[in-house]
Order: sequence, then structure tokens, then C-alpha cells
Amino acid sequence: MRCAGILVAVSALPSKYGIGDFGNSCYELIDFLAATGCKVWQILPLNPLGYGNSPYQPYSSVAMDELYISLDELKKDGLLNKVPSFRASAKKVDYEEVRKFKHQYVVEAFKNFKPNKDYKKFCEQKWVYEFAVFMTFKHLNEEKCWLEWNAKYQNWIKNRDSISLDEYQDAIELEMFIQYELRREWKKVKAYANKKRVRLVGDMPIYVGIDSLDVWSNQAAFLLDDKSHPTFIAGVPPDYFSATGQRWGNPLYDWEYLQQHNFDFWVERLRGNVDLFDMLRIDHFRAFDTYWKIPASCPTAIDGVWVEAPGYELFDTLNKELPNLNIIAEDLGDLREEVYVLRDHYNFPGMKIVQFTFDPSGNSYFKDRENMLAYTGTHDNDTIRGWYAIQKPYWKKKTRDFFKKNGYEYENVWENFIQYALDTICDYAIIPVQDILGLTSTGRINTPGTVGSPNWEWKLDSMKKLWEKEDFLKKAVKKSKR
Repeated sequence: MRCAGILVAVSALPSKYGIGDFGNSCYELIDFLAATGCKVWQILPLNPLGYGNSPYQPYSSVAMDELYISLDELKKDGLLNKVPSFRASAKKVDYEEVRKFKHQYVVEAFKNFKPNKDYKKFCEQKWVYEFAVFMTFKHLNEEKCWLEWNAKYQNWIKNRDSISLDEYQDAIELEMFIQYELRREWKKVKAYANKKRVRLVGDMPIYVGIDSLDVWSNQAAFLLDDKSHPTFIAGVPPDYFSATGQRWGNPLYDWEYLQQHNFDFWVERLRGNVDLFDMLRIDHFRAFDTYWKIPASCPTAIDGVWVEAPGYELFDTLNKELPNLNIIAEDLGDLREEVYVLRDHYNFPGMKIVQFTFDPSGNSYFKDRENMLAYTGTHDNDTIRGWYAIQKPYWKKKTRDFFKKNGYEYENVWENFIQYALDTICDYAIIPVQDILGLTSTGRINTPGTVGSPNWEWKLDSMKKLWEKEDFLKKAVKKSKR
């Protein structure tokens, strides 16, 4: 069944406390989706933000970031009294200041919390305790990467007798409480969404950062030297866009080791997410077929080689262990045919981006496959309005002529692009919230290849402007017969 949806990060939702969280705005957005006939909400990763506040360099693939805790939910549960608003009308997230503000109230709520059976059962999970220890040690070591910690902390994961944790118990308990509260709140959001017949689409990068619980607690699963530093790293080779390629720096998996251990790392990584989302997009899907292997000593991505990955063995194992896992394959770019064969073997939906595929001459890239998600753009693209603005005049004229000829009659060209995406044969059409609002490039949330501000900082200051688009989106969805 063809359906429509919206792409917006939780962090970009309005809030009284400077960043979107699992509170009221989540529920209001779901109400908006239901009111406009949309059935999907796609988010960005919820994991603990790493370098540059990027959700794609997290400290854990399973844990969530404390920033998403709703202080209003804590008040409802009687764990907090009054909390003043903070940067309530901000149009950008100040991560450092917001984190500092919210943390003091999370600590207060923890002190008022009385552990119950659900909490104790939650804490029995291996990843929960290990992540709590990881973050406690990270704070004790001035937030440095675990490779730079004092040896007694760095080696605890291999030899738990190397240090007594008695004096750190309160800090560890706080971290476990944070993860418990985050999961409790998000599951309430998911239950509400599903009740409204809205599905939640999560997002997961294929690789993990070196500074993560994933690597610290699973060192044998990665290509590391005897000092735990990466010997080979991830990236992509030189192409039309970059003469030196992209050197991402993520440690590569030791696929031979993973195969020998029944892909346990991947099974547990995905098991921790399967009950949080209805579908899960995995970034850089092509690396399950072949991945670019770069020597860590190489300063660029030039000196790499393509290596085949055991994609079929992995997904056979995942399907057996996690039958409720629904994967979306990020299959963008110039890929070899084997990637599509792998994708189609498991019937994974792929992705198409209007900004990459629209041809005003009338040639369509959307005719061949229904099992896809069509986007006007993603978190890595400019807004559709910003993208259109920088095109050449003759191309703009051809585009306007195309829309007029094919009955697209919106006054604003970006609204025609939204209708065009909705009208495709793709099973899903996902529209970034910035495109629904008709924002210029000021609404862009990330520019690949750059780090730090203003990436990931954009946010709505209220839901009012989005509700003003209710009639447009509702009619556009209905017109597309979704």
C-alpha cells in the first residue's frame, strides 16, 4: 500500500527546553501526521551524540542520548517539581548549553526515583550496565576517547578486576536510570504512533565510531592493532565529487571473526533497536556487498581496495534471529549491480532522491520499482527550495514547463516537487519537514564533509507554521492516492 510520511529529527521539534525531546511535540507531530493522512515518521539516529554533535558518530548503537529525556514527562511522574523554560523560542539547538541545563534536572529526578521491577529487569541487560560504566569512565577521563583513558579504566572491559567500581556506583546508577527513562518515554511515543496507524522509521549508520561502547566492548570484532587502534578504516574512493575520496575514519569490521561468531555483534546491535522502530534504515548499504578498505596510515581515501563482505550470510542470520526486523537499504550512488541483487534478494526497499533523479525532459527514474522510498531530499541535502534556487535559468524554465504540462499547478515550485514525489509509484514518499514548510537553504540540517555548527542545529520554534500547512499536505497526499 502506497503511503506518505515526514522526515524530521526529534531534536528539531519545538520544546520549552531548547531541543526536541520525547515530550509533547512528539505527540503533536503524530497528530499532524494522522490529520494529513501520513503514515510514516522517519527520524535520525537517537543514539548518544558524538563528535560534532553528529547522530552518525554515536557513543553507542543501542543507547539513547540524555538530551531526549522529556522534563515534562519527569514532572508528570512526580520526579520533578517546577522547571523553568530554557531557550523555548530558539530556532537552533545550542547543544552544550542545553545539555548543561537539562542534566541538573535529570540528576534531581534520579534522586527522587524509586527503583521498581521494570527498572531492575532493564538493568540486567548486558549493554545497559556496560554503557553506564563506559559513560562514567568517559566523564572521569575528561570526555576523552577510551583509547586515551587511564589504563585501569581502559582495561576494565577485558579484566573487570582491574578496578573496583564501588565508589562509582551512584554515577553508574544514574546512567542506567537515564537509559531506562529514555526507553520508557520513547516506547510511549511509539505506542501512541502505532495507535494512530503511524509507523516509526529509525536510522542506523553501518559503521560505528572508534569512541564507542560498540568498539570498546567488542574489540575482537574490528580490525585493530595490539594497542586497539584501527589498522584499516572506512570511507569511499575518489570520484567526481572528491579527488581524494572520503576518509571517514571508522574502524572496519573483522568480517571473518564475525562470521565465526555467528554475527553476534550485529544481532545484538539490531536487537537493541528492533522494538523501538517499525522499520530501520541502514546507511551505506552497499558496504554489505563490497566496502572500501583504507589503511589507517593513509591521510586520504586514495590508497584503498574494494573487499567483498558476507552480506548474504549476515542477513540470513539476522532474519533467523530477528524475524521482526524490517530494513530499508540506503542504496544511493553509483553502485555495482551486485548491490541491487543483494537488496532485492531480501526484498529490502531502496531509496530515490528527487534532487538526484528529477529530469525536466520527462524521463523518470521512478518507473521501474515500487519497493522504494521516494524523497524530495534527505538530511544530507539542501532543502528542495534551496536546491532549486541554485539551478541554471534554462533548467528552471524546463522544470516549470514540465510541471505545467503535467498538471502541477501549485504557485510555489517546491510544492510541485512535493506533489511529484508523492505521485511516484514508490510504496513510500517521505518529505522532509523543511520542504513542507518551504524553507530556503537556511533550513538545511547537515552539509556532508563539514563538521560542527551549524550542522544538526536547525529546529522548529513552534508547531504553528507546520499546522498552517495541514490543508496543503492533506490535499497533496489525497491527490496522490496514498
